[in-house]
Amino acid sequence: MQADRLQELVELRVHRPEAVAEAARRRRRPGSLLGEHGRLMMIAADHPARGALRAGERSLAMADRGDLLDRLCLALSRPGVNGVLGTPDVIEDLLLLGALDGKVVVGSMNRGGLAGTAFEIDDRFTAFDAANIAAAGYEGGKMLVRIDPEDRATAATLEACARAVGELAGHRLMAMVEPFISHRVDGRVRNELTPEAMIRASTVAAGLGTTSAHTWLKVPIVDEMERAMAATTLPALILGGEVTEDQDAAFASWSKALALPTVKGLVIGRSLLYPPGDDVAAAVDTAVGLL
Repeated sequence: MQADRLQELVELRVHRPEAVAEAARRRRRPGSLLGEHGRLMMIAADHPARGALRAGERSLAMADRGDLLDRLCLALSRPGVNGVLGTPDVIEDLLLLGALDGKVVVGSMNRGGLAGTAFEIDDRFTAFDAANIAAAGYEGGKMLVRIDPEDRATAATLEACARAVGELAGHRLMAMVEPFISHRVDGRVRNELTPEAMIRASTVAAGLGTTSAHTWLKVPIVDEMERAMAATTLPALILGGEVTEDQDAAFASWSKALALPTVKGLVIGRSLLYPPGDDVAAAVDTAVGLL
């Protein structure tokens, strides 16, 4: 990002913090959650707030906020990209940059389970809440639900997520729930990416809250996706996961999943923002082409 543009953002935050709310009020809202292609194509950028800054081999790829914003603005400008997922700081930078007109905006809600910590499974709600999302005129909220059978903090996370699902539904807003069965392996939290684990996690997530009318699932690619996606009738979005050097294989797996009846789009972050070769536009355009 050019130094003068970055400086303008900082000066707005220092001297006119009300500019954030003004930009939210001016934002042109989308007419639907779906784009012209009939799917939801979102760029995810909520990783930094959980201390997860790695993208592929670059351990601090997401640590340069100006660079991240440049990549986000470029991705959001590509035809067919109709949404973004982020925490308040990222969403508000994009608002001030004028990058969110006509886009579906989903606020990331529980970022308290910081990566690599002893309390990682305790995914407390430390970012958006349903009332703030509704007041800002955004389209929904997202929450991470990691179910560790051996960690008692899971119960509190499930309860908090259930409450958030109901509160979002009360405002008729999307609740995007990202479920995993997780375990600690050598002291680090690892998600179990098997069909059986995904089925179990999805069925638990689908039952959270007082109604499922506005609930969507955000799920990873696993083997036997047909069987995993048959576990619920809720609409699902495919997440990108870790950056891989074999991007063609990733695209192929997303394409196959998109053929399933419950899969309604993609929510991809680092795989498109920091692709091999660093050609963000080409990676985004290829992903959109899958839709």
